[in-house]
Amino acid sequence: MTAAVPLRCGDRQVGSYVHRPDVQGRLSPRPYLHPLTTLGGTVVTELMPADHRHHLGAGIAVPDVAGRNFWGGRTYVRDQGPTELDNHGEQRHLRWTRRADDGFTEELAWTAAGGRLLHERRTLHVRQLTATAWELDLAFTLTNTTARPLRIGSPATNGRPGAGYGGFFWRAPRTGTPPLVFTKDAAGEDAVHGRRAEWLALAGEHWTLVLRAADPWFVRTREYPGVGPALAWRSPLTVPAGGTLTRRVVAAVADGRLGPGQAAALAARTTR
Repeated sequence: MTAAVPLRCGDRQVGSYVHRPDVQGRLSPRPYLHPLTTLGGTVVTELMPADHRHHLGAGIAVPDVAGRNFWGGRTYVRDQGPTELDNHGEQRHLRWTRRADDGFTEELAWTAAGGRLLHERRTLHVRQLTATAWELDLAFTLTNTTARPLRIGSPATNGRPGAGYGGFFWRAPRTGTPPLVFTKDAAGEDAVHGRRAEWLALAGEHWTLVLRAADPWFVRTREYPGVGPALAWRSPLTVPAGGTLTRRVVAAVADGRLGPGQAAALAARTTR
């Protein structure tokens, strides 16, 4: 049975965190954020859309951890392409170490084939930025619990150029027209995809997301609306036995379609 906790920004509920999802195994079961909304109530996440059933709102998903799929759907196999494999993993909620209306700290186990690969500590906090925008601040640390190094990869590192997705991913809802995407220095999917930028904005018709992260950006606007910093854009990462990997993403969620100047001003207000 699905279990979720609400997220509140002041006196408004702005989201729900599903920590015990009820989804089939080929979707790589994992906690996710959905629905997330603007302060004005516009929904800014999408759950299990028809085009990609394994897109679960906003959350952490990795397509290749030592050959196990924690993203969902098919696995990209070198010289073969997307392939249906029985290799899906699961992120299991273990316990809360902090829980409040505005966020939490959680421990999770990443398991596959009956064994544990990673232990995760995930922290999330929300706060109001302006009268029309709020902030989601999410950090996670993955610890290799096996006795061997773990390789974290992506379809790009397995032979599919430009498909370096994996890490934190935000699936946005489809609207009448594709969202705009831009950074301080570039605009459009082709110009932004695969590049690092201090901040990135995804602007729909009635909402805007302004995200900050250190990794290259994976961006989709034409095929579907989604964005996230990519852990293994061109090269795989290796986490040694007992080693850790830490990442953080900060996202501002605003009502309305912001322009570059407004997005830059909002990014400047987010937590550093």
